[in-house]
Amino acid sequence: MITLKNWQESKDELVQLGVELPQFDVASLKAQGQKAPVWLHFGGGNLYRGFHAEVAQRLANSGDLSSGVVVCETFDNEVVEKAYRAFNNDFLEVVMHEDGTLDKRLIAVTADSFYCNPADKNSFSQIVAYFENPALQFTTFTITEKGYALKDPQGNFFPVIQADIKNGPEAAQHTISIVTALLYKRFLAGELPIAMVSTDNFSQNGQRFQDSIITLATEWQKAGFVPEAFLTYLLNTDKVTFPWSMIDRITPNPSTSVEAILNEDGFSDMDIIHTSKGTNIAPFANTEVIHYLVIEDSFPNGRPALEKAGVMLADRETVDKADVMKVTTCLNPLHTALAVTGCLLGYTSIAAEMQDADLVGLIKGIGYQEGLPVVANPGIIDPKQFIDELLQKRLPNPNIPDAPQRIASDTSQKVAIRFGETIKRYLEKGPEASAKLVFIPVAIAAWLRYLLAVDDKGQAFQPSPDPLLADLQANLAGIQLGEQDEAKIHAAAEKILANASIFGTDLYQAGLGEKIEAILKEMLVGPDAVRNTLHSYVTKFGGK
Repeated sequence: MITLKNWQESKDELVQLGVELPQFDVASLKAQGQKAPVWLHFGGGNLYRGFHAEVAQRLANSGDLSSGVVVCETFDNEVVEKAYRAFNNDFLEVVMHEDGTLDKRLIAVTADSFYCNPADKNSFSQIVAYFENPALQFTTFTITEKGYALKDPQGNFFPVIQADIKNGPEAAQHTISIVTALLYKRFLAGELPIAMVSTDNFSQNGQRFQDSIITLATEWQKAGFVPEAFLTYLLNTDKVTFPWSMIDRITPNPSTSVEAILNEDGFSDMDIIHTSKGTNIAPFANTEVIHYLVIEDSFPNGRPALEKAGVMLADRETVDKADVMKVTTCLNPLHTALAVTGCLLGYTSIAAEMQDADLVGLIKGIGYQEGLPVVANPGIIDPKQFIDELLQKRLPNPNIPDAPQRIASDTSQKVAIRFGETIKRYLEKGPEASAKLVFIPVAIAAWLRYLLAVDDKGQAFQPSPDPLLADLQANLAGIQLGEQDEAKIHAAAEKILANASIFGTDLYQAGLGEKIEAILKEMLVGPDAVRNTLHSYVTKFGGK
């Protein structure tokens, strides 16, 4: 049997299994990383393990990184104990091809891991020491978009943030507060330079990150915990930068099918780990083949040759264009359209949806026909090629266990970007241009139909979590399957479609409100109406 913890004793067996092994002195790299890392990563979940660690290992293999990455986990201490330290911080990366082939790579580039919280004084003191060391060049972050939020929808600081403001840097609890406290330590150590790189999957992530850090530091300055010079340091781009990034790689929760394959290969310690805080992680990380990471090249303390590991370095404008391309045209709107229609049609797998000609026709229409004509080409990534890869290789991959129910979460928070931005581009050409849109209106109508929580067979289902779900459903109260009263449909739909805070514009002023209402009416005729409506529009307007 092969054990991950003692993998170096089973090198021959691993090679026979086709596992790619590290091509560097693991002990030396880890020792140097524990002593003086150049790269810290916050957020020890699956995205780091399925992407960032691979980048770091490629650099180590080529001799361009001589110190291992140190992982700082601020949410779940069990991740550090059970998924990192239990395996000497090593894990198996499993890259899943669309034909079922698995590439396996032993990732041994993580030098150490810590639960990064001031309450854990021993661990936190080590992280402080790293921030006080001039050798540290940059930190990367995968703490999810919610991790950067300091206030509730009403604009009030969350209770934990209120407590952090009151108690100061030495007692920080929220991740942003902890990171701000660490930056203060770096300031006190001589205003040392550093790049703080958010690689979380949302637009203008570096700006949001910087704004949150500055907000916290400002409150501490008002309370007398830090001097004004600390704010000057944070705003000096010769000292501290918050590069923007665009990241794209599906790294879902560990797959039980992958676990079974690894067990068949002879591994004895590949059990998926479920922590008490709800984290799903494993001694392996499964991910897809295709990936993109574009980072604004702004590193005041230097950086490894990230480009040698496939990272695209660019200026801020190019990074933003790449992100806009992805989230408004080439991926996210297609994902949302698949999510809501897939739930209505009874699908539980994105890959299975990609075998449905009507659904594929819908997202081709949104991407190729309506999105591509108005998206700005970032230059470093070709938009059409991006969609081609998405439709031909990524979404159809049956080994990626992604579900429409997961993607449908928080749709009300996404549609302004995923559909609204393309609508705005057409509006810039005039109302008559936006009125010609077909497939985006079909997707929006399908979302309204989804909000009724009744599938295309007439069966009730539970919609995915959404902060506006109750309000949206209240707006549609009284609309049921079979409803054909146009006035009644208009009265219900108008409250949503005219809401510019949801879509980024009033869809009636955009010339689309009435069209969406008409499509919704078609989808309400009775059982199978969603299918019939979708098929009708794809047949009539698709492929042009």
